Amino acid sequence: MTEKSDKSIRKGIYILPNLFTTAALFAGFSAIIQATKDNFELAAILILVAMVLDGLDGRVARMTNTTSEFGVQYDSLSDMVSFGIAPALVLFEWSLHSMGKVGWLVAFVYTVAAALRLARFNTHAADEKSFFQGLPSPSAAGILASFIWVVNDYGMQGTDFKLLALILTLLAGILMVSNVPFRSFKDFDLKSHVPFVVLLGIVIALVVIVYDPPRVLLLGFSIYIISGPVSALLNRKKKEEGEV
Repeated sequence: MTEKSDKSIRKGIYILPNLFTTAALFAGFSAIIQATKDNFELAAILILVAMVLDGLDGRVARMTNTTSEFGVQYDSLSDMVSFGIAPALVLFEWSLHSMGKVGWLVAFVYTVAAALRLARFNTHAADEKSFFQGLPSPSAAGILASFIWVVNDYGMQGTDFKLLALILTLLAGILMVSNVPFRSFKDFDLKSHVPFVVLLGIVIALVVIVYDPPRVLLLGFSIYIISGPVSALLNRKKKEEGEV
């Protein structure tokens, strides 16, 4: 979810931000179609494209002052398809189907976790500012999609990694419904002044991603996912030391 519900949200329908949401929904739906055709690498890329578009719709709405209640709900439904249903079905067709009932049950658990995560966000959006409560569904989908992309890029089959795929899918689902805090980056203002070194760092990061997209994205999502539990443990340790 990228559009925040508050008292300033209007009830009208605005074209520009909802075009981005529709494009994200189209990418997620297309990922499912490609998975049924065994085009798993393209399906994974489409999920990542949906993630980028989902990140843009809310920012466009806020920058153009076109945030609306309709947009909030539409974005949530789009997220459910692109980051809840699509990753689960793609993972199932790519690898989890080889594990029988266990495979489709894990895929379903992920789907339910994504739905619960989005529902919780909708009801506590005002509380999730600098940090998200639980892993955001786009990031959960991102780690699964980048994992598929890397494996296929090496020319290997998803069934060769069925156990790892099952663990990763289940872990992503559990983290989504957990209370582990994850950085939201909502406080990153694109219109604010930044030092030259920050701009240089962004350019270098983009060059590295373009050089080797699957592996760099998998590494980035892995670091982000690990950062949540690590930060939670460090904060808990600080609190315990402060109480002593």
